[in-house]
Amino acid sequence: MTLLDISRALTAAHPNWPGDAPLRVNPGARISAGDSVNTSELCTSTHTGTHVDAPWHYDDLGERLDAVPLEVYVGSCRVLSVHGSGLIEPEELGDLPETLPPRLLLNTGQPEHWADFPEDFRALSPAFIREAARRGVQLIGTDAPSVDPLTSKTLDAHHACQDTGIYILEGLNLSAVTDGEYELLCLPLPLVGVDGAPARAVLRLV
Repeated sequence: MTLLDISRALTAAHPNWPGDAPLRVNPGARISAGDSVNTSELCTSTHTGTHVDAPWHYDDLGERLDAVPLEVYVGSCRVLSVHGSGLIEPEELGDLPETLPPRLLLNTGQPEHWADFPEDFRALSPAFIREAARRGVQLIGTDAPSVDPLTSKTLDAHHACQDTGIYILEGLNLSAVTDGEYELLCLPLPLVGVDGAPARAVLRLV
């Protein structure tokens, strides 16, 4: 079995969305201090690194994470490179089949590691989201930190996903992945009543 890890490594210096709680891993028990085990204390945002957005993140009446079926995050997917600038528009789907796998992962050209939080990245137009939904997509993933631009206050792409029933996966690491069809295995932390969660995401060759 060949697995491609498409999760961002959560190092202590991993940059988070401006204003979000930074990633902190504090020491707990230490064998060197006389404890029987080593432990650590984790503190971070629910949107750190590779993460899923539950609809409640952008809609007060939306599903919280524990209400999202796990099947959304597991199954056939297509990886599509959409390098360039500006919003991702429906034309980017032009050469793909009329019917797409339920999961579409967008490689916008983000690097494997973020030394600083990226402020200029390719976000999605609502028209692109509607066209993806028309072709059968139920989950959109991106290597960018968000489906909306950094400065957006209206979150048009998030709300287009809500309107079309598409779920969101952000912050992927697709830098070493070629375009094509795979099986996605993405398991967010099983947090209850929350707006999202970090996830471990891998691709399996089909």
